[in-house]
Amino acid sequence: MRFRKHLELERGQKEINITPLVDMVFLLLIFFMLTSSFIVLPGITINLPKAVTSEIIKEKNLILTINSDNVLYLNEKPITFSELTGFLDEMVKSKQEKPILIKADKDTQLGTVVKVWDICRKVGVSQINIATLQEMQ
Repeated sequence: MRFRKHLELERGQKEINITPLVDMVFLLLIFFMLTSSFIVLPGITINLPKAVTSEIIKEKNLILTINSDNVLYLNEKPITFSELTGFLDEMVKSKQEKPILIKADKDTQLGTVVKVWDICRKVGVSQINIATLQEMQ
């Protein structure tokens, strides 16, 4: 036994109204855009030099940063050359050696980078890398 009203509704409605669905999607999109927060990584601002043949390093590194004023930082903490020598020497002697990543600003004096590299080599660090920006081809 079918009701007449139900049959009339089925025959009269030819398409589904998706306007409310589109409204909800746009509201959700606006909500997520307004509530999302973009993370700005804290740290020392440097402009890395560009290189064509750079590889992405995936292991955990000790990061030595040299800014444009030739100030040296070890994992974002200021450090002197003598303190760096002592720290790296202790690290090598305790067999807890990690790869070193030197992040030098492109305006840093080359002599400072070479001095840091020499300190790392003198104490026996075996893996030293220099951070660059990879050029798009």
